[in-house]
Amino acid sequence: MKNVRQTVPSLGLIITLVGFPQISESIFTPVLPQLQSALQVSANRVQLTMSSYFVAFAIGVLIWGQLADKWGRRPAMLAGIGVYLLGNVGLFWSPSFTWLLASRLIQAFGASAGSVVTQTIMRESFSGLTGARVFARTSAAMALAPALGPLIGGIMQTYFGYRSVFGTLVVMAVAVGLYALSRLPETQPTTVAAAPVNQVAVVRRLLTDRVVWGYGLLIGGINGVLFSYYAEAPFIFMTHFGYSAVHYGWLGLILASASLLGAVLVNWLLNWWSPERVALVGLGFSVLASGGLVVAAYGQSARAMLVTIFLTFLGLNVTLPNALNRALIGYEDVMGSASGWFSLGYYLLVSGFTYGMSWLHNGTVQTLPWYMLALCAGMLLSLVGLVMRHSRVVAEN
Repeated sequence: MKNVRQTVPSLGLIITLVGFPQISESIFTPVLPQLQSALQVSANRVQLTMSSYFVAFAIGVLIWGQLADKWGRRPAMLAGIGVYLLGNVGLFWSPSFTWLLASRLIQAFGASAGSVVTQTIMRESFSGLTGARVFARTSAAMALAPALGPLIGGIMQTYFGYRSVFGTLVVMAVAVGLYALSRLPETQPTTVAAAPVNQVAVVRRLLTDRVVWGYGLLIGGINGVLFSYYAEAPFIFMTHFGYSAVHYGWLGLILASASLLGAVLVNWLLNWWSPERVALVGLGFSVLASGGLVVAAYGQSARAMLVTIFLTFLGLNVTLPNALNRALIGYEDVMGSASGWFSLGYYLLVSGFTYGMSWLHNGTVQTLPWYMLALCAGMLLSLVGLVMRHSRVVAEN
């Protein structure tokens, strides 16, 4: 059967679909202290709304990835957005913390389609250097979207109360659904649609692939650093340093600037360096910057902490697109299912790393910097080992 793709989606649509799950996660952060008071729960417990999000998200990417192969990319995406809308409605009407947490899980499960199905669409629509550049731009959106979330959440909470944040999510779900309904094409190659996928074989391939393990750890770790920051930062800057919800929301622009500058640097560096070298340089830079963040935290300087946070995420945003683009090379024949299983693994890592931050929370400003430094250093060691192994394989062949 001829391998024909109907059309390629626009970059604007791709950015929208990959960005709305990220906004859904971080828009919660300015309301965490208020939720703690309103629902009468501890800070550690209210942070479960962050880490538990990724448990449901991880399960969702597995299921939506398989449905994307079975149903097609467009139907799977539209169904996911529908579930996401249902979860947001539940959040808006939640009368208790238990109800809120359950709705949060439904929201995350639906939102996960925006991650795995969109990445599947991107991997089969763009390849080579074009793919690297597209992933760089969408990685900027993946970092920009959660950076905008705290600003939106802070403004809505300050002027309309924390429940208005959930109302905003309902409106966003409707808007994203209508955009996808009118503009999202079916990109699945006909040969993939015609052949059933052996899930056991896909899992076996992934589990025995050291490259997949290496890049999965990298992607999970980078997002783990990001969302550990979002879980802990409100208690550092709002509770400890006294920032208002709106002022804290504006801090998201720091991460937005880091993501945008990182995307620019990736596109520029790829003209001279290999993706592996770009990733190494970016991660090495993050290790140095997070070390500076530890020093700034002991100096009790909010400004110095913000500068070093910016530099840490700048390096991470240089590394992330290269990891995303190269993780599943060679899995084009089962891209939907492979993306689902792969995403399941790294989102479970994100959930674990984010939960680790909530477990370590002790009300001091030094815990997050040390945690970020440890994760960045561990990822750098893993990437160095991956690159050295790749170099040996190339030399032997």
